[in-house]
Amino acid sequence: MEPDYIQINRELWNKRTESHIKSEFYDVASFLNGKSSLNKSELDLLGDVSGKSLLHLQCHFGLDSLSLARLGAEVTGVDLSPQAIIEAEKLAKQTKIYANFVCSDLYSLPQHLDEKYDIVFTSYGTIGWLPDMTAWANIIAKYLKPGGKFAMVDFHPVVWMFDDEFNYIQYSYFNKEVIIEQSEGSYADHNADIKNISYSWNHDLSEILNALINAGLKLEVFNEYNFSHYNCFKQTEQTEDGNYIIKHHGDKLPMMYGIRASLTH
Repeated sequence: MEPDYIQINRELWNKRTESHIKSEFYDVASFLNGKSSLNKSELDLLGDVSGKSLLHLQCHFGLDSLSLARLGAEVTGVDLSPQAIIEAEKLAKQTKIYANFVCSDLYSLPQHLDEKYDIVFTSYGTIGWLPDMTAWANIIAKYLKPGGKFAMVDFHPVVWMFDDEFNYIQYSYFNKEVIIEQSEGSYADHNADIKNISYSWNHDLSEILNALINAGLKLEVFNEYNFSHYNCFKQTEQTEDGNYIIKHHGDKLPMMYGIRASLTH
């Protein structure tokens, strides 16, 4: 019998949430003082969200969900980690920001939620935890109103080809097999006392884009970025504009990409 990758990854994200909520990386204190956790890349793709219903898939412990709610969106955040949802609800209560949070893995979401939204959003380190892009795209289409918008920014699949030190190609660009690793620490804190098996998958851009197109979405914007907004990789250096690149590769690597698409029916 194959291991239950959802439950194994859920355990990992429960542990990560306990570490991340206290980390400098997420800087919850600044959020509580009014700082948005959102970046220009996703804000440009999303446009004005005020008064819009928005479904945030794989929302972790809700900083971006609540930042979007501060901009006037009616937000529902979804995550597979019960610990993450508990912390998201605590932050909502603490800040007096209204948002709805649902604990579910992405593929099981139709068992827990039955609404349509103006916008579906996901970002940064999300789809690598999902094996099936066709099912992912169908979930997005299911929850969009006709003409509704999908927006995402994520790390570029080229980044996931490298070893942790970005010295050599370790993994295929294409989704050939599950990647099973003994995870230690976290991108938010490399020294965190977290040890857990993780299951992940690489997805090439054609797999992602064709899944969305086949689900009935029309591609409107596709961007690639030669930097990361986050210092979440090893061997990074900060650029003059406050972003991050891999120091021995300079600005030669695509590090993020962004998509905006709309439901055509």
